[in-house]
Amino acid sequence: MATIQVSIVLVMFFLHLFSGARSSTFAVVNKCSYTVWPGVLSSAGIPPLSPTGFILQPGESTYINVPTSWSGRLWGRTLCTKDSSGKFSCLTGDCGSSTVECSGAGAIPPATLAEFTLNGAAGLDFYDVSLVDGYNLPMMVVPHGGTGGNCSSAGCAADLNGDCPLELKVVDGTGSEGVACNSACNAFGNPQYCCSGAYSNPNTCKPSSYSEYFKTACPTAYSYAYDDGTSTFTCAGADYVITFCPTPSTSIKSSNPTAVDVSACSVPASSSALIAGALTTLAAIWQLRHLF
Repeated sequence: MATIQVSIVLVMFFLHLFSGARSSTFAVVNKCSYTVWPGVLSSAGIPPLSPTGFILQPGESTYINVPTSWSGRLWGRTLCTKDSSGKFSCLTGDCGSSTVECSGAGAIPPATLAEFTLNGAAGLDFYDVSLVDGYNLPMMVVPHGGTGGNCSSAGCAADLNGDCPLELKVVDGTGSEGVACNSACNAFGNPQYCCSGAYSNPNTCKPSSYSEYFKTACPTAYSYAYDDGTSTFTCAGADYVITFCPTPSTSIKSSNPTAVDVSACSVPASSSALIAGALTTLAAIWQLRHLF
């Protein structure tokens, strides 16, 4: 039997082969049943990656070459459209650029954020998946090929939009369907929730019932400003697979209600299927070589 999906690890190996392993690779995978528009923002003073925004249909993947010592964040935008004038906007995770590329703009909360500082202290990568600015879709970060530190998976595989506390829930245009979940800081602006003012240190800013809701649902995600102990991970020399909806989602946000998780499907190993698979692999490798 021949699987439809090209092996992420195999493609990342070929990328390293062609690049001389001078940098890290982000494999960005959409296992959601709906379209996701990832956005990428480099930290202040760090050159931007290319692209800074793109589209991933259900089942699609893309690969980004990330320079040594890069720092920044990546997130997913959902429910995106263009109006009659061509202005692009998203109901969740929008960066306000009016185009698919974010071009130096960050995510408007609430949004699930994957945060990276590569080749930091002691040569380690530091990474986390943060819900400090709220949540809009499931996302996991999985390191591959790294050593040292705590090379573990980080993120939130749970779909929280339906179960989000009512006072934090963000709904769609009809007012009936939850499409994102605010953080308590974004929702209320209270210094106790924002870890600001008199609460601006770990001794005074403690987990709230809202951050504990996030932590219970997503044990390896950053739930509030001082949630470092169980939410920040380190690794050296790794590549990273960033997956939206690691457990495939069936939300009504789906742009194709009949979409399925193609990684779980298989087809008979007929000649046509084998040829199609080989062409897909070669096309992916050719594309990766032209990223450098």
